[in-house]
Amino acid sequence: MKRIIYLDYAATTPTDPEVIKAMEPYFFEKFGNASSLYSLGQEAKGAIEKARDTLATFLGAKPEEIVFTSGGSESDNFAIKGVAYANESKGNHIITSAIEHHAISEPCKFLEKRGFKVTYVGVDKDGLVSPEDIKKAITDKTILISVMQANNEIGTIQPIAEIGKVAKEKGITFHTDAVQTVGHVPINVNELNVDLLSLAAHKFYGPKGVGALYIRRGTRIETFLHGGDQEKGRRASTSNTPGIVGLGKAIELCRDKMTEETKFQLALRDRLIRELPNKIPEIRLNGHPTKRLPNNVNFSIKYIEGESILLNLDMLGIACSTGSACTSTSLEPSHVLLAIGLPHEIAHGSLRITLGRWTKEEDINYLLENLPKIVAKLRAMSPLYEKK
Repeated sequence: MKRIIYLDYAATTPTDPEVIKAMEPYFFEKFGNASSLYSLGQEAKGAIEKARDTLATFLGAKPEEIVFTSGGSESDNFAIKGVAYANESKGNHIITSAIEHHAISEPCKFLEKRGFKVTYVGVDKDGLVSPEDIKKAITDKTILISVMQANNEIGTIQPIAEIGKVAKEKGITFHTDAVQTVGHVPINVNELNVDLLSLAAHKFYGPKGVGALYIRRGTRIETFLHGGDQEKGRRASTSNTPGIVGLGKAIELCRDKMTEETKFQLALRDRLIRELPNKIPEIRLNGHPTKRLPNNVNFSIKYIEGESILLNLDMLGIACSTGSACTSTSLEPSHVLLAIGLPHEIAHGSLRITLGRWTKEEDINYLLENLPKIVAKLRAMSPLYEKK
């Protein structure tokens, strides 16, 4: 069997075996519909409420402020469209950043076609959003600010608490996409000054197809899915009991393991940041050197295409990415890399390495041994490298 070294944890994570074990009974033994009044249904409802309590405690929120969804994209759409439509009588202006995930930027474009105005605030060379720039973009029609907590491609962690303070002072609803941070860094919604926060279970060793949106009590937001009265009428659809149970168990495991895992991943991350430039000439670290996710490394490697690097790594059993998994089939360079000022030809040569629970020191040794050879081989065939 081909050896697989998985270094793309930002795209998705393996489901932890303990999570699968916790979910199993809810597929067959405890399969009741959580909306049913008989005991089988109430048993499922009890499991959902336990997961809600676990997640709320982890976030520093109240259980009634947690709405379960199908994942990060739904949570982001719910937040953006829900707040926009609920506050349309107050204003039609939204502020976001130029490096958001498409689950934010596409709903914003959708709303622009329907009369809303959107300001896409730029970032500096490290991908940081300035709270001062957010403040300058506010108008008397601004009803929502949405800035991701950490970028999924370059790993830069934003000054969310400071941006949230600006929003709070102006009485504007503030949302953060925390899909990349939940389970990996400590989070408290009150310290972050957020009104809404999105997350997805499959980014922290839970199952795919389940996520949540934190909605601060008193936030004006429209119901996203209409039908039944699940999630207190805020999101209709039969509850995904096994998935929600899995999310709860995954958060529980992250709570217990996060400190130890972060320490180990930081050491590996910083080793890659330190050693790769010594082994490969003319590469550039993308993202902030220190204000970044503990498991994220993103380099631009000049004169070659990122896809060529990926295919050669894959032949050796190493799985990495060039950026967001949601845009992996696009031939366009990353909008994130363009936003931080990289020219198209350098943006095309990006490599994202993301670490996780089962990454070993020997995996990094193997990558460090083989990546320079791959780059040298590809550059030998590159007309761009010949002309330099």
